[in-house]
Amino acid sequence: MSDITVRPLRADDWERYRAVRLTALQESPDAFVASYEEESAEPEEFWRHRMERSTRLLAERDGRALGIASVGSANEDQPEAAQLFGLWVHPEARGTGVATALVRAGARSAAAAGKRQLLYWVGTDNGRAVAFASGFGFRPTAERRPMRVVSEDDGEEELAMTLPLSGDRGGIPQL
Repeated sequence: MSDITVRPLRADDWERYRAVRLTALQESPDAFVASYEEESAEPEEFWRHRMERSTRLLAERDGRALGIASVGSANEDQPEAAQLFGLWVHPEARGTGVATALVRAGARSAAAAGKRQLLYWVGTDNGRAVAFASGFGFRPTAERRPMRVVSEDDGEEELAMTLPLSGDRGGIPQL
């Protein structure tokens, strides 16, 4: 089996991103704020604009899409931080290192953009997501917000977990 590769998508890759994103929305409808019905109806202009707003990462093996993630600005109050969001891995590829490869690529992308930390929001009741993020080196913060998508796995609240990208990484291995 060949290795997993992760690459940032260019603006011209909008159709590839759209195809994988729509697959993610169909396969895991409860994981996203948007729905397949909403986004599948969007025109090319919507998708091109989306490609410019954030870095879109695509994980592949032998040219087959395995997962996606996005990295963008956290918020105006935290200019030193980037945010990882929209992480999805094809069910057949779960547990094979795809999510780790996407998060690692996201962290590298954020660090290359001069960000000092990467935020990742997870449901407070989603033990699997919290464990994954913790295992990668993310640490919980005091920051909480209502879930944007309420599910049984995640609960009603999510917390920001943070990964230091520069300086003293507290024993966290290099990205």
